[in-house]
Amino acid sequence: MTTPVTETGRIPLAIAALALLNGVFNPWLLPQTTAAVILLAPGLLVSSASLVVYLASLFGALTTLVAAGIPAALYERLAGGRATPFAVCLVWLTATALLSLPAAGMAALLLLG
Repeated sequence: MTTPVTETGRIPLAIAALALLNGVFNPWLLPQTTAAVILLAPGLLVSSASLVVYLASLFGALTTLVAAGIPAALYERLAGGRATPFAVCLVWLTATALLSLPAAGMAALLLLG
């Protein structure tokens, strides 16, 4: 017999996956990544340029999670006690998907040719 992971199912995993996609492929974050490599890679803080790119992508993913959580928090606050965790996670997933649309286009362009 299988049991659900949580009451919200696997929606948090989908939110995290979309945020990671956005952190890696978002064209709006390219200047942030380039600036991080130029400023930090020569050895000031981190000696590896690939590590700086990884950290910049991770920062972009975390920024996506926080920004997409704002509409979910507003929905939960405005709905009062009537908001279920499943509905809040769906709002969060929708906001994350909308923020990840440019990244999905860039990923399709890069991966599919």
